[in-house]
Amino acid sequence: MKKLKLGAVLDGLGWNHMAWQHPAMPSDASENLDFYIKQAQLAESAKFDTLFLVDVSHVGPGNIPHYLSMFEGVSIMSALSMVTKNIGLSATIASSYGDPYSAARQILSLDKISKGRASLNAITSNPGGMVNFSRGHLTKRDQYPMNEEFIEIVLGLWDTYEDDAFIRDKEKGIFLNHHKMHHVNYRGDYFSVEGPLNISRSVQGRPVLYTAGTSENFMEIATSYTDGVFTHGYDWEDTAALATRIRQKLIAKQRRPEDFIISISQNPIVGETEKDAIDKYMELMQLSPRNSLPRPQFFGSAEMVADQVQKWHKAGAMDMLLIRQDHPQGLRDFIDLVVPILQDRGIFRTEYEADTLRGNLEIPNPPFRKIN
Repeated sequence: MKKLKLGAVLDGLGWNHMAWQHPAMPSDASENLDFYIKQAQLAESAKFDTLFLVDVSHVGPGNIPHYLSMFEGVSIMSALSMVTKNIGLSATIASSYGDPYSAARQILSLDKISKGRASLNAITSNPGGMVNFSRGHLTKRDQYPMNEEFIEIVLGLWDTYEDDAFIRDKEKGIFLNHHKMHHVNYRGDYFSVEGPLNISRSVQGRPVLYTAGTSENFMEIATSYTDGVFTHGYDWEDTAALATRIRQKLIAKQRRPEDFIISISQNPIVGETEKDAIDKYMELMQLSPRNSLPRPQFFGSAEMVADQVQKWHKAGAMDMLLIRQDHPQGLRDFIDLVVPILQDRGIFRTEYEADTLRGNLEIPNPPFRKIN
Protein backbone atom coordinates (compact mmCIF):
# COMPACT_ATOMS: atom_id res chain seq x y z
CA MET A 1 0.00 0.00 0.00
CA LYS A 2 1.35 3.41 -0.97
CA LYS A 3 1.61 6.15 1.61
CA LEU A 4 -1.39 8.36 2.26
CA LYS A 5 -1.82 11.32 -0.08
CA LEU A 6 -3.23 14.63 1.14
CA GLY A 7 -4.94 17.48 -0.69
CA ALA A 8 -6.31 20.85 0.39
CA VAL A 9 -9.67 21.96 -0.99
CA LEU A 10 -9.66 25.74 -1.33
CA ASP A 11 -13.23 26.51 -0.34
CA GLY A 12 -12.57 30.11 0.65
CA LEU A 13 -15.35 30.89 3.10
CA GLY A 14 -15.93 27.21 3.78
CA TRP A 15 -18.32 24.47 2.76
CA ASN A 16 -21.16 25.85 4.86
CA HIS A 17 -23.50 28.80 5.34
CA MET A 18 -22.11 30.38 8.48
CA ALA A 19 -18.29 30.34 8.73
CA TRP A 20 -17.97 33.69 6.91
CA GLN A 21 -19.33 35.32 10.08
CA HIS A 22 -16.52 33.95 12.28
CA PRO A 23 -14.16 36.73 13.48
CA ALA A 24 -11.13 34.81 12.15
CA MET A 25 -12.52 34.45 8.61
CA PRO A 26 -12.09 37.27 6.06
CA SER A 27 -15.60 37.89 4.79
CA ASP A 28 -14.29 38.07 1.20
CA ALA A 29 -12.10 34.95 1.50
CA SER A 30 -13.52 33.25 -1.61
CA GLU A 31 -12.27 36.06 -3.85
CA ASN A 32 -9.26 37.15 -1.79
CA LEU A 33 -5.99 36.22 -3.50
CA ASP A 34 -3.90 36.78 -0.38
CA PHE A 35 -6.08 34.32 1.54
CA TYR A 36 -5.66 31.67 -1.17
CA ILE A 37 -1.89 32.21 -1.26
CA LYS A 38 -1.64 31.67 2.50
CA GLN A 39 -3.71 28.49 2.30
CA ALA A 40 -1.67 27.17 -0.64
CA GLN A 41 1.67 27.86 0.98
CA LEU A 42 0.47 26.37 4.26
CA ALA A 43 -0.52 23.15 2.48
CA GLU A 44 2.77 23.03 0.61
CA SER A 45 4.76 23.54 3.82
CA ALA A 46 3.07 20.38 5.12
CA LYS A 47 4.03 18.47 1.91
CA PHE A 48 0.46 18.06 0.68
CA ASP A 49 0.13 16.48 -2.75
CA THR A 50 -2.29 18.90 -4.31
CA LEU A 51 -4.55 21.90 -4.07
CA PHE A 52 -8.06 21.37 -5.35
CA LEU A 53 -10.87 23.71 -6.33
CA VAL A 54 -14.52 22.72 -6.63
CA ASP A 55 -16.40 24.84 -9.17
CA VAL A 56 -19.98 25.86 -9.85
CA SER A 57 -21.52 27.92 -12.65
CA HIS A 58 -25.18 28.14 -11.67
CA VAL A 59 -26.01 29.92 -8.43
CA GLY A 60 -28.91 31.42 -6.55
CA PRO A 61 -29.41 33.10 -3.18
CA GLY A 62 -29.74 29.72 -1.45
CA ASN A 63 -26.19 28.64 -2.25
CA ILE A 64 -23.42 28.66 0.32
CA PRO A 65 -21.65 32.05 0.44
CA HIS A 66 -18.49 30.56 -1.08
CA TYR A 67 -20.36 29.66 -4.27
CA LEU A 68 -21.85 33.15 -4.55
CA SER A 69 -18.46 34.90 -4.95
CA MET A 70 -15.55 32.71 -5.99
CA PHE A 71 -12.63 32.56 -8.42
CA GLU A 72 -12.64 30.55 -11.65
CA GLY A 73 -10.45 27.49 -11.15
CA VAL A 74 -7.79 27.69 -13.86
CA SER A 75 -7.26 31.40 -13.18
CA ILE A 76 -6.62 30.97 -9.46
CA MET A 77 -4.49 27.86 -9.93
CA SER A 78 -2.34 29.74 -12.46
CA ALA A 79 -1.83 32.50 -9.89
CA LEU A 80 -0.96 29.98 -7.18
CA SER A 81 1.53 28.24 -9.46
CA MET A 82 3.68 31.37 -9.19
CA VAL A 83 3.92 31.24 -5.39
CA THR A 84 4.36 27.47 -4.95
CA LYS A 85 6.98 24.99 -6.15
CA ASN A 86 5.96 21.38 -5.44
CA ILE A 87 2.26 21.10 -4.69
CA GLY A 88 -0.19 19.96 -7.37
CA LEU A 89 -2.80 22.27 -8.86
CA SER A 90 -6.23 20.83 -9.69
CA ALA A 91 -9.05 22.72 -11.39
CA THR A 92 -12.58 21.47 -12.02
CA ILE A 93 -14.24 21.86 -15.42
CA ALA A 94 -17.73 20.54 -16.13
CA SER A 95 -18.00 18.61 -19.38
CA SER A 96 -21.71 19.45 -19.39
CA TYR A 97 -20.86 23.00 -20.45
CA GLY A 98 -17.11 23.11 -20.92
CA ASP A 99 -15.35 22.96 -24.26
CA PRO A 100 -12.85 20.08 -24.55
CA TYR A 101 -10.36 21.94 -26.76
CA SER A 102 -10.31 24.97 -24.44
CA ALA A 103 -10.07 22.75 -21.36
CA ALA A 104 -7.20 20.71 -22.81
CA ARG A 105 -5.31 23.88 -23.69
CA GLN A 106 -5.97 25.58 -20.34
CA ILE A 107 -4.87 22.63 -18.22
CA LEU A 108 -1.82 21.79 -20.33
CA SER A 109 -0.83 25.47 -20.20
CA LEU A 110 -1.17 25.35 -16.40
CA ASP A 111 0.93 22.19 -16.44
CA LYS A 112 3.68 23.93 -18.43
CA ILE A 113 3.57 27.04 -16.24
CA SER A 114 3.89 24.90 -13.10
CA LYS A 115 6.48 22.48 -14.58
CA GLY A 116 4.32 19.37 -14.38
CA ARG A 117 1.94 19.94 -11.46
CA ALA A 118 -1.47 20.31 -13.11
CA SER A 119 -4.54 18.11 -13.01
CA LEU A 120 -8.09 18.32 -14.30
CA ASN A 121 -11.25 17.16 -12.57
CA ALA A 122 -13.62 16.62 -15.51
CA ILE A 123 -17.10 16.25 -14.07
CA THR A 124 -20.73 16.19 -15.11
CA SER A 125 -22.88 18.91 -13.57
CA ASN A 126 -26.45 19.91 -12.87
CA PRO A 127 -28.73 20.86 -15.78
CA GLY A 128 -29.14 24.32 -14.30
CA GLY A 129 -25.58 25.21 -15.20
CA MET A 130 -26.15 24.23 -18.81
CA VAL A 131 -28.49 27.15 -19.42
CA ASN A 132 -25.61 29.55 -18.83
CA PHE A 133 -23.62 27.97 -21.67
CA SER A 134 -26.24 27.74 -24.42
CA ARG A 135 -26.96 24.09 -23.65
CA GLY A 136 -30.31 24.38 -21.94
CA HIS A 137 -31.83 22.13 -24.59
CA LEU A 138 -29.83 19.17 -23.26
CA THR A 139 -30.96 17.02 -20.34
CA LYS A 140 -29.41 15.06 -17.52
CA ARG A 141 -29.45 11.97 -19.77
CA ASP A 142 -26.91 13.68 -22.00
CA GLN A 143 -24.38 14.32 -19.27
CA TYR A 144 -22.48 11.04 -19.07
CA PRO A 145 -22.28 10.54 -22.86
CA MET A 146 -21.01 14.12 -23.10
CA ASN A 147 -18.53 13.47 -20.30
CA GLU A 148 -17.11 10.44 -22.10
CA GLU A 149 -16.71 12.33 -25.37
CA PHE A 150 -15.15 15.29 -23.55
CA ILE A 151 -12.58 13.08 -21.81
CA GLU A 152 -11.71 11.16 -24.98
CA ILE A 153 -11.03 14.43 -26.80
CA VAL A 154 -8.98 15.96 -23.98
CA LEU A 155 -6.79 12.86 -23.73
CA GLY A 156 -6.31 12.82 -27.49
CA LEU A 157 -5.35 16.49 -27.59
CA TRP A 158 -2.83 16.04 -24.78
CA ASP A 159 -1.14 13.52 -27.06
CA THR A 160 -1.00 15.89 -30.05
CA TYR A 161 2.79 15.81 -30.03
CA GLU A 162 5.15 12.94 -29.39
CA ASP A 163 7.71 13.55 -26.66
CA ASP A 164 10.53 14.42 -29.07
CA ALA A 165 8.46 16.23 -31.72
CA PHE A 166 10.07 19.63 -31.16
CA ILE A 167 13.63 19.71 -32.49
CA ARG A 168 14.23 23.48 -32.20
CA ASP A 169 17.52 23.28 -34.10
CA LYS A 170 18.52 26.87 -34.91
CA GLU A 171 21.49 25.95 -37.12
CA LYS A 172 19.43 23.66 -39.36
CA GLY A 173 16.31 25.79 -39.12
CA ILE A 174 14.15 22.88 -38.01
CA PHE A 175 11.62 23.68 -35.29
CA LEU A 176 9.28 20.66 -35.46
CA ASN A 177 9.31 17.14 -36.83
CA HIS A 178 5.86 17.40 -38.38
CA HIS A 179 5.56 13.62 -38.62
CA LYS A 180 5.29 13.62 -34.83
CA MET A 181 2.30 15.98 -34.70
CA HIS A 182 -1.12 14.26 -34.68
CA HIS A 183 -4.78 15.23 -35.12
CA VAL A 184 -7.66 13.75 -33.16
CA ASN A 185 -10.29 14.17 -35.90
CA TYR A 186 -13.04 13.46 -33.39
CA ARG A 187 -16.69 13.43 -34.47
CA GLY A 188 -19.17 12.65 -31.74
CA ASP A 189 -22.79 13.33 -30.87
CA TYR A 190 -21.85 16.38 -28.78
CA PHE A 191 -18.37 17.51 -29.81
CA SER A 192 -16.40 17.69 -33.05
CA VAL A 193 -12.70 18.49 -32.74
CA GLU A 194 -10.04 18.17 -35.39
CA GLY A 195 -6.93 19.30 -33.49
CA PRO A 196 -4.01 19.44 -33.18
CA LEU A 197 -3.43 21.29 -29.91
CA ASN A 198 -0.77 23.99 -30.10
CA ILE A 199 1.30 23.13 -27.04
CA SER A 200 3.92 20.41 -26.55
CA ARG A 201 3.45 17.30 -24.46
CA SER A 202 3.61 17.47 -20.67
CA VAL A 203 6.75 16.64 -18.73
CA GLN A 204 4.51 14.20 -16.81
CA GLY A 205 3.21 12.65 -20.04
CA ARG A 206 -0.26 14.09 -19.54
CA PRO A 207 -1.72 16.18 -16.72
CA VAL A 208 -3.41 14.01 -14.10
CA LEU A 209 -7.08 13.42 -14.94
CA TYR A 210 -9.84 12.85 -12.39
CA THR A 211 -13.60 12.63 -12.42
CA ALA A 212 -16.09 12.66 -9.55
CA GLY A 213 -19.23 10.81 -8.49
CA THR A 214 -20.62 7.54 -7.13
CA SER A 215 -22.86 6.12 -9.88
CA GLU A 216 -22.27 3.13 -12.13
CA ASN A 217 -21.86 5.43 -15.14
CA PHE A 218 -19.25 7.41 -13.22
CA MET A 219 -17.32 4.26 -12.30
CA GLU A 220 -17.39 2.97 -15.87
CA ILE A 221 -15.94 6.19 -17.29
CA ALA A 222 -13.44 6.63 -14.47
CA THR A 223 -11.99 3.16 -14.72
CA SER A 224 -11.76 3.41 -18.51
CA TYR A 225 -10.09 6.81 -18.84
CA THR A 226 -8.96 8.63 -15.70
CA ASP A 227 -6.06 8.52 -13.25
CA GLY A 228 -8.26 8.84 -10.21
CA VAL A 229 -11.61 9.79 -8.71
CA PHE A 230 -13.13 12.08 -6.15
CA THR A 231 -15.97 10.40 -4.28
CA HIS A 232 -17.89 10.84 -1.05
CA GLY A 233 -16.92 9.47 2.33
CA TYR A 234 -20.09 9.26 4.40
CA ASP A 235 -18.79 6.34 6.50
CA TRP A 236 -15.76 4.14 6.16
CA GLU A 237 -17.61 0.88 5.44
CA ASP A 238 -19.58 2.23 2.45
CA THR A 239 -16.60 4.20 1.19
CA ALA A 240 -14.31 1.18 1.40
CA ALA A 241 -16.92 -0.93 -0.41
CA LEU A 242 -17.14 1.63 -3.23
CA ALA A 243 -13.35 1.78 -3.44
CA THR A 244 -13.22 -2.01 -3.71
CA ARG A 245 -15.72 -1.96 -6.59
CA ILE A 246 -13.65 0.65 -8.40
CA ARG A 247 -10.46 -1.39 -7.99
CA GLN A 248 -12.23 -4.54 -9.19
CA LYS A 249 -13.35 -2.69 -12.33
CA LEU A 250 -9.78 -1.52 -12.92
CA ILE A 251 -8.48 -5.07 -12.70
CA ALA A 252 -11.20 -6.30 -15.08
CA LYS A 253 -9.97 -3.69 -17.57
CA GLN A 254 -6.36 -4.82 -17.06
CA ARG A 255 -5.40 -1.65 -15.22
CA ARG A 256 -3.26 -1.57 -12.08
CA PRO A 257 -5.22 -0.28 -9.04
CA GLU A 258 -1.96 0.97 -7.50
CA ASP A 259 -1.66 3.39 -10.44
CA PHE A 260 -5.05 4.92 -9.63
CA ILE A 261 -5.93 7.47 -6.92
CA ILE A 262 -9.18 7.16 -4.97
CA SER A 263 -9.85 10.40 -3.11
CA ILE A 264 -12.46 11.43 -0.59
CA SER A 265 -13.08 14.74 1.14
CA GLN A 266 -13.62 15.36 4.82
CA ASN A 267 -13.95 18.53 6.88
CA PRO A 268 -12.08 17.71 10.12
CA ILE A 269 -12.45 19.76 13.27
CA VAL A 270 -9.50 18.91 15.48
CA GLY A 271 -8.05 20.19 18.73
CA GLU A 272 -5.26 19.30 21.07
CA THR A 273 -7.98 17.64 23.15
CA GLU A 274 -11.48 16.49 22.32
CA LYS A 275 -12.85 19.42 24.34
CA ASP A 276 -10.88 21.84 22.15
CA ALA A 277 -12.54 20.34 19.06
CA ILE A 278 -15.99 20.57 20.68
CA ASP A 279 -15.36 24.22 21.55
CA LYS A 280 -14.42 25.02 17.93
CA TYR A 281 -17.51 23.24 16.68
CA MET A 282 -19.71 25.15 19.11
CA GLU A 283 -18.19 28.45 17.94
CA LEU A 284 -19.66 27.71 14.53
CA MET A 285 -22.96 26.46 15.92
CA GLN A 286 -23.52 29.87 17.55
CA LEU A 287 -23.48 31.56 14.15
CA SER A 288 -26.46 32.00 11.84
CA PRO A 289 -28.17 29.87 10.64
CA ARG A 290 -27.86 27.95 13.88
CA ASN A 291 -27.50 24.18 13.92
CA SER A 292 -26.85 24.03 10.17
CA LEU A 293 -23.50 22.21 10.33
CA PRO A 294 -23.47 18.42 10.84
CA ARG A 295 -20.77 17.15 13.16
CA PRO A 296 -17.81 16.08 10.98
CA GLN A 297 -16.81 12.45 10.50
CA PHE A 298 -13.21 13.26 11.48
CA PHE A 299 -13.58 15.00 14.81
CA GLY A 300 -11.83 15.24 18.16
CA SER A 301 -8.31 15.35 19.50
CA ALA A 302 -5.30 15.12 17.22
CA GLU A 303 -4.75 11.49 18.18
CA MET A 304 -8.40 10.63 17.58
CA VAL A 305 -8.41 12.21 14.11
CA ALA A 306 -5.08 10.60 13.22
CA ASP A 307 -6.55 7.22 14.24
CA GLN A 308 -9.59 7.86 12.01
CA VAL A 309 -7.43 8.81 9.04
CA GLN A 310 -5.24 5.73 9.53
CA LYS A 311 -8.28 3.45 9.81
CA TRP A 312 -9.82 4.71 6.55
CA HIS A 313 -6.51 4.51 4.69
CA LYS A 314 -5.64 1.04 5.99
CA ALA A 315 -9.14 -0.22 5.08
CA GLY A 316 -8.56 0.92 1.48
CA ALA A 317 -11.34 3.51 1.63
CA MET A 318 -9.02 6.18 0.26
CA ASP A 319 -5.62 6.77 -1.28
CA MET A 320 -5.91 10.54 -0.86
CA LEU A 321 -7.72 12.56 1.79
CA LEU A 322 -8.90 16.02 0.73
CA ILE A 323 -9.17 18.45 3.62
CA ARG A 324 -12.01 20.94 3.51
CA GLN A 325 -12.33 23.45 6.30
CA ASP A 326 -15.47 24.50 8.12
CA HIS A 327 -13.70 26.24 10.98
CA PRO A 328 -11.45 29.11 9.82
CA GLN A 329 -8.42 27.34 11.31
CA GLY A 330 -9.41 23.89 10.05
CA LEU A 331 -6.57 23.40 7.58
CA ARG A 332 -3.93 24.80 9.92
CA ASP A 333 -5.18 22.72 12.84
CA PHE A 334 -5.01 19.54 10.76
CA ILE A 335 -1.51 20.42 9.58
CA ASP A 336 -0.16 21.48 12.97
CA LEU A 337 -1.77 18.76 15.04
CA VAL A 338 -2.53 15.71 12.86
CA VAL A 339 0.10 15.68 10.11
CA PRO A 340 3.06 15.25 12.53
CA ILE A 341 1.35 12.18 14.02
CA LEU A 342 0.75 10.69 10.57
CA GLN A 343 4.40 11.35 9.71
CA ASP A 344 5.63 9.77 12.94
CA ARG A 345 3.56 6.67 12.13
CA GLY A 346 5.11 6.48 8.65
CA ILE A 347 1.74 7.00 6.96
CA PHE A 348 2.51 10.35 5.31
CA ARG A 349 5.68 11.78 3.76
CA THR A 350 8.10 14.20 5.39
CA GLU A 351 9.52 15.48 2.07
CA TYR A 352 8.35 15.59 -1.53
CA GLU A 353 9.68 12.65 -3.51
CA ALA A 354 9.44 14.11 -7.02
CA ASP A 355 9.18 17.26 -9.12
CA THR A 356 5.84 16.42 -10.76
CA LEU A 357 2.37 15.69 -9.49
CA ARG A 358 2.41 12.17 -10.94
CA GLY A 359 5.74 11.51 -9.26
CA ASN A 360 4.43 12.50 -5.84
CA LEU A 361 1.18 10.57 -6.35
CA GLU A 362 3.27 7.51 -7.30
CA ILE A 363 1.45 7.00 -10.58
CA PRO A 364 3.45 6.51 -13.79
CA ASN A 365 3.75 8.85 -16.74
CA PRO A 366 1.51 7.48 -19.51
CA PRO A 367 3.26 6.66 -22.78
CA PHE A 368 2.39 8.65 -25.90
CA ARG A 369 -0.75 7.23 -27.50
CA LYS A 370 -1.20 7.89 -31.20
CA ILE A 371 -4.85 8.47 -32.16
CA ASN A 372 -4.50 9.34 -35.86
